[in-house]
Amino acid sequence: MRNHYSEYSVRQSHGGPPDRLGEETENHQMGDYAKALGAKLRGIRQQQGLSLHGVEQKSGGRWKAVVVGSYERGDRAVTVQKLAELADFYGVPVVELLPEGRVPSGAEPATKIVINLERLQQLPAEKVGPLARYAATIQSQRGDYNGKVLSIRTEDLRSLAIIYDMTPGELTEQLIDWGVLPPEARPAKED
Repeated sequence: MRNHYSEYSVRQSHGGPPDRLGEETENHQMGDYAKALGAKLRGIRQQQGLSLHGVEQKSGGRWKAVVVGSYERGDRAVTVQKLAELADFYGVPVVELLPEGRVPSGAEPATKIVINLERLQQLPAEKVGPLARYAATIQSQRGDYNGKVLSIRTEDLRSLAIIYDMTPGELTEQLIDWGVLPPEARPAKED
């Protein structure tokens, strides 16, 4: 059995042509994934206010700026081990570093939760401040300023629950009580 990834790296560095039919498309897809992974890495680093040199300094030289930069550009393959170590360094779950678009086999897709932004704006800031800031950040990242509704994932609800010091279920009930979520947002109860 051939080690496709090693061959790909060697061919890429030596400029040789692909040796299998369809491999060119496969290599292109791998390159797209590496770039998407790199964009996630860059986003996490920037969210933490770190430059590439800042990462090197903060890590005491463990993470070289040139290496992290090459991961971020998608020029260098990152191993699962290195990705886990980077996630640990940044203090985020590994899944946060993975590009979206593929749901790992056996995993359920994230449920979308629709927040009523018009209702949110009518509520007192002392109650909904964290939610309003979170929603504004998501809108900014998406460039989505319709101002009426915002879809968030279950993971976003979990993060908000931590901010509000509640369980996701308690927060869902609170958001329904505030009129920010519709009553249909309640999880179905099992008998």
